[in-house]
Amino acid sequence: MTVKTIQTEAVQNLLKKVAGLDNDQGSPRVKEIMYRLMSDIYKIIDDLDITPDEFWHAANYLNELGTNKEAVLLAPGLGFDHFLDIREDAKDAAVGLLGGTPRTIEGPLYVEGAPLSQTETRMDDGSTPGQGMWLHGQVVAEDGKPIAGALVDIWHADSKGGYSFFDTTQSELNLRRKVLTDENGYYYARSIVPSGYGCPPDGSSMKVLNLLGRHGNRPAHIHYFVSKPGFKHLTTQINLAGDPFTYDDFAFATRDELVVEAKPSNDPKMIEKHEFDGEYLDVEFNITLLESNSSSAEEMHSRARVSLV
Repeated sequence: MTVKTIQTEAVQNLLKKVAGLDNDQGSPRVKEIMYRLMSDIYKIIDDLDITPDEFWHAANYLNELGTNKEAVLLAPGLGFDHFLDIREDAKDAAVGLLGGTPRTIEGPLYVEGAPLSQTETRMDDGSTPGQGMWLHGQVVAEDGKPIAGALVDIWHADSKGGYSFFDTTQSELNLRRKVLTDENGYYYARSIVPSGYGCPPDGSSMKVLNLLGRHGNRPAHIHYFVSKPGFKHLTTQINLAGDPFTYDDFAFATRDELVVEAKPSNDPKMIEKHEFDGEYLDVEFNITLLESNSSSAEEMHSRARVSLV
């Protein structure tokens, strides 16, 4: 038998006390959010007739999710990261700030402290197996003028889908570098071709995805932060074309404008100069930044990130 209690005086009074609306202490913003959150959850319990067994199973799952530190992995899998991007795009559209290279999700695996180079860098440590990759592009403003001195912060997985720091078999800050563009806005990076990765098969995220009949795989991709004073900070990533999950990313990060061809090349001068082991893949990603007169728009959004500095 289904009963409805959400509108009863007892439950409405309970919600106000839970959210601290019966006192003048604490944070009004947190109270507002908590009241809405608890109201919605209570209503779900009412509407879907959630049983005590189901509720406590979910509560215990949250304990497990936190213990495994997978909340930041499950969040993109449930579309939160992409939804936040949709909202930011809508906000930009409302004030006429559309344009430039599209944003997409940051992901959970950034590490601050990567070495900084001028114009050109080598991202791999020289001992990481994988096909060579020449990653390059130009950073320009909306009018097409090159942006000198833009900071291009790049990170990606190795050929097994692992990220340095989180994958302790890799050297520190392997495949993580920052590059300042030259006077013509160009950046260059010698690296290896990344692989996509999947959520840990026995992890907390996959427990939910399995119940939803979904996979937990990401395509081969490369992350970017791009910034320069006077321009809007860009968080984005490119997916390499041809990966089986390029258009089926469990984290919903794929955007058509950010799918990039990796073109095979055998240029002998490049092979010799950059110590490629034969054929390498040429990946070109050009970036357009939007001008901004807002200091907050020039900064990446605040969230907990690993830092080695």
